[in-house]
Amino acid sequence: MEKLLQTIIEPLVDHPEDIKIKKEEHASSITYHLILNSEDTGKVIGKHGRIAKAIRTVVSGSKNESGKKVFVEID
Repeated sequence: MEKLLQTIIEPLVDHPEDIKIKKEEHASSITYHLILNSEDTGKVIGKHGRIAKAIRTVVSGSKNESGKKVFVEID
């Protein structure tokens, strides 16, 4: 899943080397925290959050190995 997020986010940002993805696993869900360069945060969120919503839709629709709900947070 981290590889999928990395693949989606890299073309959107100016500083791909600053992308960090942290995984936080709970009993019924998995949360991925995206840590980006401060200049790139707005690019990943998009106008009215459209790009962030699209990223969340793709990630939640992809099959994960554990069957848990997947959330994406942009920090």
